[in-house]
Amino acid sequence: MKVQGKMFIWLSVFVLAMAVVYGVWSKEPAGTTALFLAFGLCIMIGYYLAFTARRIDAGAQDNKEADVADDAGEVGFFSPHSWQPLALGVGGALAFLSVAVGWWLLYFSAPILLIGLLGWVFEYYRGENQNQ
Repeated sequence: MKVQGKMFIWLSVFVLAMAVVYGVWSKEPAGTTALFLAFGLCIMIGYYLAFTARRIDAGAQDNKEADVADDAGEVGFFSPHSWQPLALGVGGALAFLSVAVGWWLLYFSAPILLIGLLGWVFEYYRGENQNQ
């Protein structure tokens, strides 16, 4: 985790330098703003990874003498199947389409988004996946 944090912090330094150079050289506001926003995202992720690395044990990627097999094991819990991301995708696509077509389409996409979001949040509190 320490390696990834350092990588993102160095990436944010690079993106900041490129944002300044690009802004001075091109005087184009959209690209400059995008690069400064990319800097902000990189520094947030790098800070989070560096902060989290201090609170957890060192991983295999932090040991220079580690083998690939040292990092094997359980990664985490993943849902076996869920239809809720499909509802969120359709609702999100319709919501973004409403910007181009007309705001009236948002009235149809908001309930689909709400159903998908609530279904995903409460997926393991009801039905066959309910915890005992």
